[in-house]
Amino acid sequence: MRQDTLLDLYRRATRLVFNLVVLALLVGLFAGVGRTFLELGLTLTEPTVRLGLKDLITNVLSLVIVLELVRVFVEYFEFERVRLEVLLEVGIALALRELLLLLFAERISGTDLFLWSLGILAMVAGRTLAVRFPPERRRA
Repeated sequence: MRQDTLLDLYRRATRLVFNLVVLALLVGLFAGVGRTFLELGLTLTEPTVRLGLKDLITNVLSLVIVLELVRVFVEYFEFERVRLEVLLEVGIALALRELLLLLFAERISGTDLFLWSLGILAMVAGRTLAVRFPPERRRA
């Protein structure tokens, strides 16, 4: 087989795998949105409003993370590369979700909160730099 044929086969296989992953993420996203709307009433029926809000915030932040992952895969299809700023957005959303879960569970100390905040701030600064100074496009 020639190198072009192998490269074409590789690209097709990669597209197939990524399409399946995006499809699975979209199904999970729609199922999560539906479940979140169904559980919206539980916010009022929980023993405390705080527990209901904790579940609601956890579900919404998880959906944001899945949505960002779908965006990463779609962008890969469009540009055949993943931009650093998009990956940092996923990291920021994930870190915020975990930080809020720790805050709701009251299992975080002042030092840990400071370190989490510094980590999130570093990712925000990295994303800002990635947007401000994008890499130069190569000409083929």
